[in-house]
Amino acid sequence: MNVFKQLFKSLYSPKDIASYRNQGIGKTILYVFLLSLISVLPSVFYMNGALKEAVQMASESLNELPEFTIENGQLHSEAKEPLTIQEGSFSIIFDPTGAMDSSTVSEMGDGIALLKNEIVLSAGGGINTAAYSMLGNEPISKQDLSELLASSHSALPIIISLLAGTVFLVNSALKFIEVSVLALFGLLLKNILARPLQYRHVWRMAAYSVTLPTLFFTVMDLLKTPVPYGFVLNWTIALIVLLLAIQEIPQKDKPSLA
Repeated sequence: MNVFKQLFKSLYSPKDIASYRNQGIGKTILYVFLLSLISVLPSVFYMNGALKEAVQMASESLNELPEFTIENGQLHSEAKEPLTIQEGSFSIIFDPTGAMDSSTVSEMGDGIALLKNEIVLSAGGGINTAAYSMLGNEPISKQDLSELLASSHSALPIIISLLAGTVFLVNSALKFIEVSVLALFGLLLKNILARPLQYRHVWRMAAYSVTLPTLFFTVMDLLKTPVPYGFVLNWTIALIVLLLAIQEIPQKDKPSLA
């Protein structure tokens, strides 16, 4: 059975999830990467649109900002307080004072912010930051940034690809951690239910048990719909699915060596 059929069956069939416990570990790892890829699609989609809009808006609005330089990893300007330029639903924030941080920017919706020590892109509820120190030691002026933005349109596909790759790798690491922790809870459940399972079997089942909450929250992210108590809901659904899958295993079933 291919991974896409497994994905579909994992949405509703604990019995099928239980049957995956003896498959090769490589296929299960591939499945976790597939779930990670699916879960980052909304973030990448909104990040792509926001980054393109940010470059366009920044190019048009840069003249409205005070003179500044970026030097030694910090933003320097004579401005004494933060400045916000609002264009529709998109915001450009300029704050050389250090009064704002990335969490403050995220509360303001989609936008780009030049903060004291970093540049921040907020898109689709996600935050991406880049420290000025990554730009090197050479001072960058407002004019330099204007010229950089003018030439950045051709480099956007590369930039977006790099950001998307980074988001995917981070999300994959978190997904593997989630599956591994869920499998530890699964060991407790299998002991309570007296099912003859080893950690490797439970880990495989845990990987498929997170399918339903992963796809649910992916759809919610795509619709930009916040889910109250999302963390608790995610773990509750995954644990219930794993519990139902463990119950599908006969108590006298001998675990395979595969």
